[in-house]
Amino acid sequence: MQPSIKTCPCQVHPLFTPVSSALTYSNCCQPYHDNFYQDGTDNGEGARAESAERLMRTRYSAFVLVKADYIVATTVPAQQALLDIEAIESWAKQTDWAGLEIVRHTPKIGKRHAQVEFKAYFNTPDGLQAHQELSAFVKIADKPTNKNARWYFLDPTIAMTVSQKQPCICGAGEKFKRCCGV
Repeated sequence: MQPSIKTCPCQVHPLFTPVSSALTYSNCCQPYHDNFYQDGTDNGEGARAESAERLMRTRYSAFVLVKADYIVATTVPAQQALLDIEAIESWAKQTDWAGLEIVRHTPKIGKRHAQVEFKAYFNTPDGLQAHQELSAFVKIADKPTNKNARWYFLDPTIAMTVSQKQPCICGAGEKFKRCCGV
């Protein structure tokens, strides 16, 4: 899908009639994407996702617009070095994106976790297909100030050896079993 300059990719839903009040990219996901330098580091100038659902929407738009650095930067820091940025870019470019549907957002699971169930639609030679997923997100604050909290995606496809008693992969300072392991 080549997104319209007028409509943000996260506002497109292939099964519903387009809404005239859909947000433009510049008024929707672009301010979040602009918060990062080309290398994926935070430039401190743009918006930060205020919820796991907002982060999910910005990540979907980043896939459509092939902003792999943003995908990496919004994945939990312990997993970022394990991501294959070339594979992310290749998959994003090869996919004919058709739209996004947020099925359900559970904003509070424990102290700093949330879930978003979504369907990402794409076109294939056999017609419209949907990838449905229940994604986990964690809100991490900067250490030691405990400020500037930011939502991150926990990628379940990244193979990591984690024990229940080790510090959590999200960096929250708790044991894995009491944090993301729950």
